[in-house]
Amino acid sequence: HQIVILAKKYHENRNLPVMIEGETGTGKELVARTIHFGDKGKTGPFIDINCATISANLFESELFGYEAGAFSGASQQGHKGKFDLAQGGTLFLDEVTELPLEMQPKLLRVIQEKEFFRVGGLHKVKTDVRIICATNLELSQLVEQGRFRKDLYYRLKVGHIFVPPLRARKEEIIPLASLFLAEMAAAQGRKFRRISEAAQKILLDYEWPGNVRELRNIIEWVLALHDDVELKPHHLPFSPPPFGRTLTGEMESSQVLQPGAFELPPDGFSLQELNQRIICKAVEKFAGNKTAAADYLRISRRAVYYCLEKKTPQSQ
Repeated sequence: HQIVILAKKYHENRNLPVMIEGETGTGKELVARTIHFGDKGKTGPFIDINCATISANLFESELFGYEAGAFSGASQQGHKGKFDLAQGGTLFLDEVTELPLEMQPKLLRVIQEKEFFRVGGLHKVKTDVRIICATNLELSQLVEQGRFRKDLYYRLKVGHIFVPPLRARKEEIIPLASLFLAEMAAAQGRKFRRISEAAQKILLDYEWPGNVRELRNIIEWVLALHDDVELKPHHLPFSPPPFGRTLTGEMESSQVLQPGAFELPPDGFSLQELNQRIICKAVEKFAGNKTAAADYLRISRRAVYYCLEKKTPQSQ
């Protein structure tokens, strides 16, 4: 596969930052690990950090660490940051679009100068770390909107890999499903050995909005509930359109929302409540996977969490 070939080429030059773009669940972290490990599999540490899960005020200490007594509540021994832990290896910044604006020039400086200050520190720390980033958003659009620094964008995108969605590489669906089936059946002591032609057709007809991750989750779900020599249509949690089921197994009863093809009620309504309902529906669509729901709605994961958190008190 061309992506694997390119990833192995990038492995040879540790000074080259690499940006991996693609929808949620396409396997961007696997590509990052291929860049890091190459063919030999012997290299420095691989440290990953999901930028969407760290609050803005903690980002600097998470990346660069801090010296003893750097701030109130700081450990007396200090704290090593991700750059310390990744020394001689790779730092993988997933969902890099969530990197706070105030942190972006500091990251750029580290990439260019190969050194940084710990929080509360007075001496620069030399660093030898490869930077790999991943995003499921159109980063160039965020640059145009002023939500991501242009200079950092071009510095991170020296090396670039785009991972197409699974629906654009249908030829990989059955081989991947068969691989997942074999691995999980062996690990769990199940009898599954093959996928029937009818089940293969269903897998090929499905759009896979959650990509490779969703495919793996489906196979895992099948093995949790069934055991047979051959995976058949009734084992799958969905059927071919138009009788599709949600991943929870419930029949879809509402009409599909078509942007630009709906009417507003005459007496007004709460836009906030509608947003919450749409986000909740998207989370249900992806079986609780908030990252996939955020990608589907083209919003940040923080927005999903924020909306769900605001809804929780009202529902109690």
